Amino acid sequence: MKKSVLGTVLAAAVAAVSFGAPAYADGERYVLVSHAPDSDSWWNTIRNALTLAGDQMGVEVEYRNPPTGDIADMARIIEQAAASGPDGIITTIADFDVLGGPISAAVDAGIDVIIMNSGTPDQARELGALMYVGQPEYDAGYAAGLRAAGDGVTSFLCVNHVISNPIVAERCAGFADGLGVELGNSMIDAGQDPAEIQNRVLAYLNANPDTDAVLTLGPTSADPTILALQQNGLAGDIYFGTFDLGENIVQGIRDGIIEWGIDQQPFLQAYLPVVVLTNYHRYGVLPGNNINSGPGFITADALEMVEMFAGEYR
Repeated sequence: MKKSVLGTVLAAAVAAVSFGAPAYADGERYVLVSHAPDSDSWWNTIRNALTLAGDQMGVEVEYRNPPTGDIADMARIIEQAAASGPDGIITTIADFDVLGGPISAAVDAGIDVIIMNSGTPDQARELGALMYVGQPEYDAGYAAGLRAAGDGVTSFLCVNHVISNPIVAERCAGFADGLGVELGNSMIDAGQDPAEIQNRVLAYLNANPDTDAVLTLGPTSADPTILALQQNGLAGDIYFGTFDLGENIVQGIRDGIIEWGIDQQPFLQAYLPVVVLTNYHRYGVLPGNNINSGPGFITADALEMVEMFAGEYR
């Protein structure tokens, strides 16, 4: 399924390039505002997809983010983006309470908004956004928990490197419910520093030696966790699942350290909003539903295309 989706997108790319700029182009400009700090390499795929979509659709695109991941700073960036008068804003709802006001203000100013990656379809609707493109986080965590339960897991550590984003924490809650256990103290605030993440994973597993599994929420937490498990000798022995993909995660799956990675297909989260907004502004057409970009489980037997595009479009 993953191959066919990416193949279709890339085929569309070739077609778009072959036939030149789309008709009725009128200098549209779209700004994507993310909550990611500069240090989070997972968002490189978002940047690449945004650039590709802009090139293919013949529109101007910009990527803006708070360098340290500060949500209050992100709110100011959304306000600044809206003040610049773009045709559309693509953004995340990393914290509804902090970002809801600036997003609603942009909508009230006549700017079309699409929510991607973080938040929920209901939140997007409440703020007046056109639609939501992303992965239902709780549902993805729940599916992962059911899978792990089927593999015999009964306890786990959730390594949360974005504790300030309550929507992402739904992954941990869903995983616990899928296992049929209480989340309790299983989720730790790992922070963003790789060395600190590694130390906190080691400390938790040392204090809780009967832990069956480790769940990480992206490369920022997965990469140091791989090092932690290699350090304490549990790599390949403890059940390890992760959200999202990255070069080290893909290698970890191939090496048998990681059971699976949940691919929310960030390429689609940035690419599709540009396509949707462009066609909406040029032709007045709009999909009738929100778009779920994931989840999908990537295992060792489905790595060929993932490895080919890892860190770039996957």
